[in-house]
Amino acid sequence: MFYWPVYDFPQDKKIWVKVRFIHETEKAVLILCEDRKIWIAKSMIYKIRLRNGDFEVYVRKACLNN
Repeated sequence: MFYWPVYDFPQDKKIWVKVRFIHETEKAVLILCEDRKIWIAKSMIYKIRLRNGDFEVYVRKACLNN
């Protein structure tokens, strides 16, 4: 049996980020995060939650480093 090596790349880390949704298309959303507007594909958003009246999304950290 062959085992693939597992690498833990920093860009693959997922984090919860407080956002404000600005615009939505069929495949992406425009969010306001830390005073920056960022387009994120819906397929890159793993979870969404409402915490203390603020929306948070669970995304890869690399998505926000644009």
